[in-house]
Amino acid sequence: MKKFIYTVVIGTLLWSCGGSGGDTPPDPTPENNAPSVPTLVYPSANLLCIDNSINFSWNASTDPDGDTVSYQIQIAKDNQFTEIVQSISNTSTTRTISLEKGVAYYWRVSAKDSKNKASSYSTANSFYTEGEGVSNYLPFSPEIVSPTLNAIVTETSAALEWNASDVDNDPLTFDVYFGTENPPTTIVSTNQTTKTYTVDVNASTDYFWKVVVKDDKGGETLGQVWNFKTD
Repeated sequence: MKKFIYTVVIGTLLWSCGGSGGDTPPDPTPENNAPSVPTLVYPSANLLCIDNSINFSWNASTDPDGDTVSYQIQIAKDNQFTEIVQSISNTSTTRTISLEKGVAYYWRVSAKDSKNKASSYSTANSFYTEGEGVSNYLPFSPEIVSPTLNAIVTETSAALEWNASDVDNDPLTFDVYFGTENPPTTIVSTNQTTKTYTVDVNASTDYFWKVVVKDDKGGETLGQVWNFKTD
């Protein structure tokens, strides 16, 4: 009888510890979401800054999880941000930075939460710092519109299109280089005033192109090499 009672007690304890079907799994860790992309305020696009000590400002990002947000400011001498001159972390939405005089710059900002989840960078704004005794500023680097980098073109022709601007608002003309060499050395159009040029292309070929932007005072800015492929 005692042996039977002992067996019942042990079985009850094991049942109580084991439960009826195992422990409930813990709740999964909630996903961390990136903050929203900041929007730039100052310097605005194509601005001529009369002081080379510039108070950069942008609109605050919001974080869907309520995390604390900080910012990464990048300033470069090219619109592809391969020549970065400043890369600074900042906790507020303003930062005063001193730069060289008489130089074209491009800037952008990203937001990062306290768990190191970062947003994409904002669109970039271009600006000039005023130089001493400078009467003419070079045009800004051209910006690609189409075909986009590494695009695949399926037609027998391609419309090359770009944007360009000048802080002096000088009239601009363009030289277009195009071919299968990298960098392209063949000029297919000179001194044109439009920001598009159509080229004939062959199938299964890699093409490269670039644009030189010129103002009416002798200033020239050489654009980077862009590329696309044909199907």
